[in-house]
Amino acid sequence: MKIAMPELLAPAGNMERLTTAIDYGADAVYLGAQSMSLRNYADNFTPEQLRAGCEYAHGRNAKVYVACNAFARDEDLKDLPELLTTIRTAGADALIVNDPGVIRVARKCVPDMPLHLSTQANTLNSEAALFWYEQGVKRIILARELSIKQIKAMRQRLPEDLELEMFVHGAMCVSYSGRCLLSNYINGRDSNRGECAQPCRWQYELREKGSNGEYFTIEQDERGSFILNSRDMRLIEYIPEIVDAGIMSLKIEGRMKSIAYVATVVNAYRMALDEYKRSIDEGREYKVPASVMRELELASHRPYTTGFAFGDPGAEGQETRSGGYVADGAIAAVVLSYDGRTGTAFVAQRNKFYDGEELSILSPGDIGRSFKVSGITNEAGERVQSTPHPKEKLYIGCKQELKPGDILRKLTEKR
Repeated sequence: MKIAMPELLAPAGNMERLTTAIDYGADAVYLGAQSMSLRNYADNFTPEQLRAGCEYAHGRNAKVYVACNAFARDEDLKDLPELLTTIRTAGADALIVNDPGVIRVARKCVPDMPLHLSTQANTLNSEAALFWYEQGVKRIILARELSIKQIKAMRQRLPEDLELEMFVHGAMCVSYSGRCLLSNYINGRDSNRGECAQPCRWQYELREKGSNGEYFTIEQDERGSFILNSRDMRLIEYIPEIVDAGIMSLKIEGRMKSIAYVATVVNAYRMALDEYKRSIDEGREYKVPASVMRELELASHRPYTTGFAFGDPGAEGQETRSGGYVADGAIAAVVLSYDGRTGTAFVAQRNKFYDGEELSILSPGDIGRSFKVSGITNEAGERVQSTPHPKEKLYIGCKQELKPGDILRKLTEKR
């Protein structure tokens, strides 16, 4: 049985994350220009950087999708034709849009560019999908609130050439499809224009006013509570069900995340997709290797959930004990080059590590190796015992073969 393999779509908050995502197995990346994006606090791309990013991606058979999905007002539309032309000239493969006005301008200014409808449009049914298809949309990025069963039913009612994309990993929003007014209300940072302060992750306290005017805390401990904090989505175990539902693009959330996060998560999903293909070719049941599942614990994350994939998660979709992240690993350095004759790696430090410390190697498709650092030398030729200076370039002893772009990690516990 031949099954079309889905695209693996990764976030790219800047050029370094773009190259990392593609090197670690992404088929496509999505990013923002310096306006009209819902992630204004990501680094985002200048026209020159966008051109370079498209060249890098296309040279490795990957695609680039540019988000123009901020909620636009008339003043935002003034410079939109120039922005869209710049994006097309840079070589981008599609626009991610959600505003009918932006769609209308795009169809006039860049009629040859495919349009992908943002999840912010919260498409939940086949009639809505057909409406957008009639407006020239090629792909629907579905609302996170749909179950896999509902998606499969939708797919059967849609034209074959209308593609469906689905978030499979990353942060969830407490508001419907990310349409949040809480940040704007609390501190004037508009979530729908790329400036979310993430107040849903803050600690809150629920109180009642007594008859004497005093306020009493209701059912919480001394830490308060995180009543709005959603868990992170993880659907790596359910790739067969997602593909069977008609999804052709698996999307990872995280344009604000680090290269360590991008590399770890993209690599894990790439390995899982490759295992899925092997399981089909060999006629056996798909099962995610335990080592790949372990990788997703090493990446910075909140406790995981399957979101709405199998129905409303209810209380299981929320993490009320803490608003912070957890991770079983942290990046120590990025490999710049490796000399196999001397067993020496030239690296850029990212977090402090020590001579003699054991580091785990993260390389595309390779997650099982580690080594003990045998000597650290700075660029002045001085031997040092530790690496306290951020992004300092160093030579370290390593008998394991490394490649440029490999990430060295400190693990908080043994595998």
